[in-house]
Amino acid sequence: MKADHCGFQVKSMDEAIHFYTQKLGFQLDHRAINQQEQEEYAFVSLGTARLELIQDLVNEYIIPTIRKPFCPHYCLEVLDMASAVADLQAKGIPIVKGPLLIEGEETWVYFSDPDNNLLEYIQWFNKK
Repeated sequence: MKADHCGFQVKSMDEAIHFYTQKLGFQLDHRAINQQEQEEYAFVSLGTARLELIQDLVNEYIIPTIRKPFCPHYCLEVLDMASAVADLQAKGIPIVKGPLLIEGEETWVYFSDPDNNLLEYIQWFNKK
């Protein structure tokens, strides 16, 4: 068994795809409408990281409030946290909290997409 993807609900599929492809560097793999479920969905990927974006075509999506402990979230490993944070800031992506640090172990930062879905960048110092 292996992990396949994480799913995020979105208010606007066009806006979500733009965010993930243009701001975070994901590629759009597939986009379709499931008529039976009345949902539009898209898969985006960045290396082996995959996300499914889902828009309910019937019910209005009310964007959730972000609050601690910032769960659920989808985490992506980066090699250089300072560069990753600078990139988020340059692209106007809201940083929720961080970067945080556990000396000698890891540094991480939480940020959000336009629908308040939480993402995390993590840099490991001594990954085993």
